[in-house]
Amino acid sequence: GAMAAGPPRSFSAAEVRARCAQGACLVRCRRRLYDLSGFVRLHPGGEELLRRRAGTDVSAALDGPPHRHSDNARRWLEQYYLGELEPGEEQVPRARVPRVQGIQGLEAWNWGAVCVQPLSAPQDLVDWQKPLLWQVGFLGEKYDEWVHQPVDRPIRLFHSDILESLSKTAWYVVFMVWTPVVLYLSWVSYTSLAQGNTRLFSSFTTEYSIPVHKYCFPFIFLLGMFLWSLLEYLIHRFVFHMKPPASNYYLITLHFLLHGQHHKSPFDSSRLVFPPVPASLVIAFFYGLLQLVLPEVLGLSVFVGGLCGYVIYDMMHYYLHYGSPSKGTYLYGLKAYHVKHHFEHQKSGFGISTRFWDHPFGTLIPEETFEKEN
Repeated sequence: GAMAAGPPRSFSAAEVRARCAQGACLVRCRRRLYDLSGFVRLHPGGEELLRRRAGTDVSAALDGPPHRHSDNARRWLEQYYLGELEPGEEQVPRARVPRVQGIQGLEAWNWGAVCVQPLSAPQDLVDWQKPLLWQVGFLGEKYDEWVHQPVDRPIRLFHSDILESLSKTAWYVVFMVWTPVVLYLSWVSYTSLAQGNTRLFSSFTTEYSIPVHKYCFPFIFLLGMFLWSLLEYLIHRFVFHMKPPASNYYLITLHFLLHGQHHKSPFDSSRLVFPPVPASLVIAFFYGLLQLVLPEVLGLSVFVGGLCGYVIYDMMHYYLHYGSPSKGTYLYGLKAYHVKHHFEHQKSGFGISTRFWDHPFGTLIPEETFEKEN
C-alpha cells in the first residue's frame, strides 16, 4: 500500500467495522487508519495476533509494554496509511485484545501499534521507476541511513532483463539445483574414501601419515557444515555489513548489490536466497580453495558439508521472513532475532541459521531487548 496523496479520505466507524467483517485488517492510531490486509501474512508475530487487533485503536502500545517500537517500525506502518476516522468517532468501543505471552519478544512485536505520533517516511532519494543499482552510489553519506530504512516494495537492480532475471530467484530453485549436487558429491566422497587410499599429512611424511577411513565421512561432512556456519557469520558481518566510504560510488554500489537491497526491501521474496548463477561462481572459488589446502578427497568431503550448510542457510533465511514457526521452537526464537536485526539492531545479530558465533564475537543482540509481557 502506498501512502495516500492529497486530502486523506474519511471513514466512519461503521465502515471500518464492515471492512473488518469482510476480512480486511484495519487498525487505527487515534484517528489515523491503516490497512494491514496485505501485511498480515508477513507479520513476524503471526497473522492471528494482528487480526485480533483489527478494528481497534492500537496507539497505546507504541512505547510498550512489552515493546518499545523503533523508528523503522513507525515508518513501515506509514506505508499502509489509508485515511482518517471521522471526527467524534474516536471513542468507538474497542474489542478486548487478549494479553499475549511474547516468546523472546516475537509476539510482542506489535506492528499495528507504532504511531501515536506518525513518523512519515523520508522523501525518496531514488527514482523507484528506474533500476536502483546505478543510483545508490550517488547517495554518498546519506546511503547508510537510507539503506537501513526498510520499505515494502520490490526492487529492480538492472536495466537488462537478462541480468535482472539472474539477480533473483524463487527459494525452491536453490533447493532443486544444489541438493542433487550435495547428494552426488557425498556419494563420490564416500566411495573415494572407501578405496582406502586417503591419508592425512602424506604430503609431509609417509611414515606418520594417518589413514582416513570411510566411516570418517559423516564427521568430515559435519565439520564442513560447522565451518560454513563460521563463514556465514564472517561474510554477513564483514562483507554484507561493511560500511562503504561515502565518497566511493563503486563500493556503495557493490554493497547494495550484495546485501543492501535486502535490507532496503526485506520482504522482496525473489531476493531472499542467492541465485544459482552468481552462487556457482562463489561456490567454485571455495571449492578451489579447499582443494589447495586439503588432500583431494578430504577437501571434497569438507566442501560438500559446507555446501549442505549453505543450502540449509538459504532455506532458513527465506523461512525466517515468510514462515510461521511454532511458538517455543528454535526457529520461532531465531525469527524474532532476525527481525530485530533488520529493524533495530543492524550492527549486531549476524547469525542467520545459528546465533552461536554472535556469542564469541560479541555481537549478540542484548537479551533485554526481547521483553516478555508479564
